[in-house]
Amino acid sequence: MSSVSKGDKNLKSVPSTKRKSLRINLNENIYGTFSEIGAGQETARNFFRAGGASGTIAKAMSAYDKDFSDAIYGIESDSRYVTESRLKTMLDHEIHLIEDRLSRKKHPEKLFFSYANTVATIDFAKKFKGHGWIGFKFQLDPLEDYNEIIMHIRFKENDAKLQQETLGVLGVNLIYGGFYMHDSPKDLLASFYDNLDKDQIEIDMINFSGPRFTYVDNRLMSLQLVKNQMTNAVMFGPDGNNLLPAQQLYKKNILTLRGSFRPVTKVNMDIYQKSIELFHAEKRVDPKNTKTIFEITLSNLSADGEINERDFLDRAELLCSLGQNVMITNFSEYYKLVEYFSEFTKARMGLSMGVYNLVQIFDEKYYRNLSGGILEAFGKLFFKDLKIYLYPLIDEETGEVINSENLKVHPRMKELYKFFKYNGKVVDIDNYDKTILNIFSRKALKMITEGEDGWQDMLPEGISEIIQEERLFGYSKRKHQK
Repeated sequence: MSSVSKGDKNLKSVPSTKRKSLRINLNENIYGTFSEIGAGQETARNFFRAGGASGTIAKAMSAYDKDFSDAIYGIESDSRYVTESRLKTMLDHEIHLIEDRLSRKKHPEKLFFSYANTVATIDFAKKFKGHGWIGFKFQLDPLEDYNEIIMHIRFKENDAKLQQETLGVLGVNLIYGGFYMHDSPKDLLASFYDNLDKDQIEIDMINFSGPRFTYVDNRLMSLQLVKNQMTNAVMFGPDGNNLLPAQQLYKKNILTLRGSFRPVTKVNMDIYQKSIELFHAEKRVDPKNTKTIFEITLSNLSADGEINERDFLDRAELLCSLGQNVMITNFSEYYKLVEYFSEFTKARMGLSMGVYNLVQIFDEKYYRNLSGGILEAFGKLFFKDLKIYLYPLIDEETGEVINSENLKVHPRMKELYKFFKYNGKVVDIDNYDKTILNIFSRKALKMITEGEDGWQDMLPEGISEIIQEERLFGYSKRKHQK
């Protein structure tokens, strides 16, 4: 008998789409509706084909016509159809119908559900690959309130029929995972790609809610999407709920501050406040149409090759408490981040950074994977409508303040640097707080973990109290009392 690789064993342990559908159908208590718009009734079709669907599917419908859809679900405030708002309206409407039309006395053990999707598949010109919203509202106990999983997807395949089939498989995975894998959200998330490949579909936003998911931190689920290479970038707001980057960044002026924020310091907030003043003063920037993002790369979250989730949540907690939008990305190089933003906007963008980061941008070793090397990267970075807002660095040995005028890049990069510097692409932050230049996150973190005093003065107002109350970054009251 031939040997089977570990990967093949894992593959064989994944139930097929038909087996998943059949297991749902054979559960006599599971009962609900399918409402699918934009890509056929591909999810419901899998359950019909598996057999035994009569006890599971109360109704399967597809209100393709916009007028008919509006007559059923009402008109959205923005008159759009492929939106999260539309999806939630569909889920709620169908659940209410089940509750109204079926007697709980007659069906005391039934677990009601509503599955819905509203999508736009690839266009005829194949320029727009399509995207959509998928949602699942379901009970795990007849006496409990409903749980809900909502996600946004981006299609990657170049054929509408293939996209429809992919959507159908994903829908089955979502329903199966909700009922049978809800106790392990990370495994549930990974299972969405059962019988699928990551070059077929991208999941770039997901939110869990309901009684069985009260312990789930949606920010951590966002991190899993990037960590599992389901998407390259995720975003969440001050309330900790995940946001759709495309929705938040569409046609916006974007100002981004990259850092480790471990913890967030007075320097981080000074960079933010001073650079946003400069950014808003630009003629091509509308302050009312600006989105500010604190960005952390996945590599910045890794220690010894592993991602420390507790450490990630500590950073997220502080940034959210400051009212900031946070983005986690796979983009180690700045040009990749700018390229990503350019998918959503042509408006002016800004990057806020320190001297050390700018010097790294001009290091050729980061661009060896590009056929055009550093010139290709700079073409992607600086020929967008982009400016860099540069925060100075103090030389700890000499006390010299380093800015764009006296920073040192590799001799081969001097002329290239001058070209961008004197074409107004690099702007010095001059009105910085001179009293805080010697504050570094790594120093504050070391003092917190080792029980030294003084780190409190390095952080923005209210942050040290949160760290102490919630014992973030390994803070120990006992250490600080010694």
